[in-house]
Amino acid sequence: MNDTQTRERELSAEARGVAPGRGRLEGRRILVVGGGQADHGGDDERMPGNGRAISVLAGREGARVVVADIARDSAEETAQRVRAEGADAFSVAGDATDESDVHRILDESVTALGGLDGIVMNVGIDGGHYLAGTSLEQWERVFAVNARTHFLGLKYGLPLLAEGGAAVLMSSTSAFSASGAVPAMSASKAALEGLRNHAAMENAARGVRCNIVAPGLIDTPLGLSGGRKRENRNNIAIPMGRRGTPWDVAYAVVWLLSGESSYVTGQTLIVDGGRLMR
Repeated sequence: MNDTQTRERELSAEARGVAPGRGRLEGRRILVVGGGQADHGGDDERMPGNGRAISVLAGREGARVVVADIARDSAEETAQRVRAEGADAFSVAGDATDESDVHRILDESVTALGGLDGIVMNVGIDGGHYLAGTSLEQWERVFAVNARTHFLGLKYGLPLLAEGGAAVLMSSTSAFSASGAVPAMSASKAALEGLRNHAAMENAARGVRCNIVAPGLIDTPLGLSGGRKRENRNNIAIPMGRRGTPWDVAYAVVWLLSGESSYVTGQTLIVDGGRLMR
């Protein structure tokens, strides 16, 4: 038995993405921005990205889902996988860094679903290496994708959420560490903490929550693609003895979207197998 087979055998059904739905999002209407998937190599069927896994799991748990992505074909592919779970799903194309596109994505989502109960902002890139190797253009592009998108999604999306709704922002453990040597990524993801605090405070009175999920080393196509540029990725010590799966991230997001977390707002849920403890 090879290392991959051994690792998969030890994973829970949830971490492998094969556990049955339990109706945790029954009746909810969810928009996942960044729910498509870029081609980073590898076996897409075995390794969905975080956004695709979140969308599929939301549908499995009873939600109706809109998948938004800059690439329409990729968004529609995810929507088809959600429909395969027996859930309604729609796809929308747009650039989440563009204010007018964000308005349109939200309008089309509300029209398709008849309202919104949850928004997931799963958008992020890196760029540059160390401060000396980061250009101004890279810095500004990373902030546009990692911070501006989340600001626009919350500014225009939160007023549309029904009472008891929730927004989840996708950060990274790089917000708390310089180990990745990508300062633009770290700084832009750290900015989400402040944005989240204001969103949570301003909407708490009507029962609308805002939280962050911060994944660590996750075996998505993007994570593995970045790992090919980082020779020691496979040797990084993680207390739980494995890297995460996109389903680990998806279950954290679904919990924050569900009524199970109705008294949780303004928080960051770190999904890293305990690595930051070290």
